[in-house]
Amino acid sequence: MKQVAAVIKPFKLDEVREALSDLGINGLTVTEVKGFGRQKGHTELYRGAEYVVDFLPKVKVDVILPDDMVERAIEAIVNAARTGKIGDGKIFVTPVEQVVRIRTGETNEQAI
Repeated sequence: MKQVAAVIKPFKLDEVREALSDLGINGLTVTEVKGFGRQKGHTELYRGAEYVVDFLPKVKVDVILPDDMVERAIEAIVNAARTGKIGDGKIFVTPVEQVVRIRTGETNEQAI
């Protein structure tokens, strides 16, 4: 099993969720996060004063998947989240050793 964590622009969340749902992925976790990369933030005006916004709002989508679904999920996320502009985000894939469903005690792929 793998954990696929995608950090994307907030307005792309619905498109990514729909793309994953079309693959049969029916469970995911969404977290509002802030960060920066090559965008390096931007400046804004507030009541006439200019200030720098270092951390930009993003959304992190976490999904646990069987190994054979990872590449299709990555492709779906990339296609749904891409705008072609800087700051589209990143996808991280990490191994998952064990999953336990608390309610039933099911483990691993039966728990996802």
